[in-house]
Amino acid sequence: MSNLDLIQLTEQTKKLTAMVVEDEKVTNELLSSTFKNFFAKVESCFDGDTALKIYEQMKPDVIFVDIIMSGMDGIELSRKIREINPNQIIIVISASNDMEKISESIEVGVNSFIQKPIDTKKIIELLGNVVSMIAKKKKIETKTFSISLPLDLYETVNDNAKAESISKNAVIIRALRSFYE
Repeated sequence: MSNLDLIQLTEQTKKLTAMVVEDEKVTNELLSSTFKNFFAKVESCFDGDTALKIYEQMKPDVIFVDIIMSGMDGIELSRKIREINPNQIIIVISASNDMEKISESIEVGVNSFIQKPIDTKKIIELLGNVVSMIAKKKKIETKTFSISLPLDLYETVNDNAKAESISKNAVIIRALRSFYE
């Protein structure tokens, strides 16, 4: 990946928030500090129960979770988050080779599984995939037209639609009308 590609990737990820759920202190700090270079905000949790409480308040764009943790493990946390938001992007980062745990995480519907240790190349590839997943999630479609908006513009449309209690499409159509008048 060229520096220009990395800059473009970072411009997109800096519009997003993330949560790291990892019970090993050193690994948690390493992942959190690495992701802080890419995301607007990174929340760090050391257990599933705390992560679930913070998730309900924060609603991050992406969650990075370890599978094996004391108390509520990453699979159970992912399952509970899926109940709250079926479209949440959940990425498992684990050193586990336990095929049963990996299969179970896939059944829960995690978006991606990354094996520890993670190198820079894997992180950049992973973040590229995250941006693609979010772009697909935020694509606005109607029967008459389809438009993909940059994430910052999407957020503005979304906020305006919520403020006026109208659809995102209505906000876009109004903006297009005023532009072409």
